[in-house]
Amino acid sequence: MIEVEHLSKIYGSTPAITDVTFSVEPGEILGLLGPNGAGKTTTMRILAGYLPATNGNARIAGYDVHENSLAVRQRIGYLPETPPLYPDMTVEGFLHFVARIKGVPAGDRPNKVTAAIERCNLEDKRRVIIRKLSKGYRQRVGIAQAIVHDPPAIILDEPTVGLDPRQIIEVRNLIKSLAGTHTIILSTHILPEVSMTCSRVAIINRGKVVATNTPENLMTQLTGGSGYELEIEGEAALAKQVLQNVAGVSLVESIPTAGMHGHQPQTNRAYLRVISQPGKEPGKDIVTTLVRAGFGLHELRRVNATLEDVFLQLTTEEKNFDPEVDLAADNEGEAA
Repeated sequence: MIEVEHLSKIYGSTPAITDVTFSVEPGEILGLLGPNGAGKTTTMRILAGYLPATNGNARIAGYDVHENSLAVRQRIGYLPETPPLYPDMTVEGFLHFVARIKGVPAGDRPNKVTAAIERCNLEDKRRVIIRKLSKGYRQRVGIAQAIVHDPPAIILDEPTVGLDPRQIIEVRNLIKSLAGTHTIILSTHILPEVSMTCSRVAIINRGKVVATNTPENLMTQLTGGSGYELEIEGEAALAKQVLQNVAGVSLVESIPTAGMHGHQPQTNRAYLRVISQPGKEPGKDIVTTLVRAGFGLHELRRVNATLEDVFLQLTTEEKNFDPEVDLAADNEGEAA
């Protein structure tokens, strides 16, 4: 449904994205993750027809985004990070307006508008002027305008920004309900939300796609899927050096919190996280090695890797883009 091949966008001599390639199958939800300035919004704006690419190709529903921009726009729903709303219109009036400019036949508009309002839980706000809505409700109206014409592909840039926890759950359920009949790309900084919503993840760092897979496979392949947290008595640096040589250990790091489980840190105690290599369970060797080296082991517990671990592992390189590039992208997107 969505195919992106070797997509690049260059501002002057500075690349915003470079050789971005991925695909999204029909009915799939793809989560687009990356640090600020990594290129997520630039990629989405190119797919939505807001920005031209410098190089590469993108196709949605078989139509080239550059050569058949109007056909693509008719087949996508797009929610930018700031919802494109007319504040002096009512919710219902605005959605009728959007349906008309998106080519929904006049006879179908009432049903389409009502369906979008119901899906986004806006029934009691349909005749309210948009400027009088809270930020959370404005975000819902933004989602409603993206789906009012029932497009086969939906692009959502930070769809839960400004929502309270209950509304986030509602939007998450809404997005999941759209899967199957719609193909969805969404970006978010809420990593647990990706695990609960997306069937696949593409991680962008420094303008390049560094990994694409299911969240489960990424956690298994890149972090071993599991590890251990330790509370020991002794010097952390020396313990890390000893543990790094244990067979089956891929990474040893200090836990940047005051102990494990919220414990108060104890004098002469070190708190470490050990990440296993894929398919390895070095717990027994970790204990043996620490005891033989003279460390006191107070606690060892197994922990499962998280999507946050994967994200940090893939995006810890120092970002080398000029911040002005992001500003230029914002300004060009607004002009479009």
